[in-house]
Amino acid sequence: MASVKDNIDFNNLPKHIAVIMDGNGRWAKNKGAARIFGHRNAIQAVKDVTEGCGELGIKYLTLYAFSTENWGRPKAEVDGLMELLVNTLKKEINSLHENQVKLKTIGDIGHLPKLCQDNLKEAIEATSNNSGLTLILALSYSGRWEIIEATKAIAQELKDGKVSLADINEEFFSKYLKTKGVPDPELLIRTSGEMRISNFLLWQIAYTELYITKTLWPDFRKETLYEAICAYQARDRRFGKVMESIA
Repeated sequence: MASVKDNIDFNNLPKHIAVIMDGNGRWAKNKGAARIFGHRNAIQAVKDVTEGCGELGIKYLTLYAFSTENWGRPKAEVDGLMELLVNTLKKEINSLHENQVKLKTIGDIGHLPKLCQDNLKEAIEATSNNSGLTLILALSYSGRWEIIEATKAIAQELKDGKVSLADINEEFFSKYLKTKGVPDPELLIRTSGEMRISNFLLWQIAYTELYITKTLWPDFRKETLYEAICAYQARDRRFGKVMESIA
């Protein structure tokens, strides 16, 4: 059976793909189940997109797993998500190694339960020498929080006389973000059909190509990933210029 993968140009792959994983609650509601049921059934989608990116040779994959705003959800759902995170990390650590996936996180990790912090630290250290895909989990994260944290750090260095106003430009500012050393995503995928970016990587996605799919996250599979990449490759990326000037 033919796959959308056959249409992918391997000479024009994005180095970094970011994903807003949306629709778990709706998926569960459609099945008459609690929201946590949708979160549990979303694990396969995470596996598929991670494996798919690794197989294609994508260098970075950032998954929006839990926003700072998500702390306002019902306690039972938040507790269930935290437990799911711990159990998934324990269960999938061998698979991460087998696929040479390096795990990283961005976000206000200190707000996570201690057990989650400990398991994240352990998984990050255990995979630190892997040489394949870098999987970045955005946990207790928001774009505005990240920009404010960067601004505070720069303000403190200005106050201490370590930098001057003349030093500050886009490249300088980027070094104070949690994604320091990671290229900005060329492709942002959002599932469930919602048309918003939900406070995600606000600085980094200034010129990112957006791909919105109505697929709910628990139903996301490699073929959906391939469709998004093909759509990305069909676009002209002009960065505010005209094609003649780029050429």
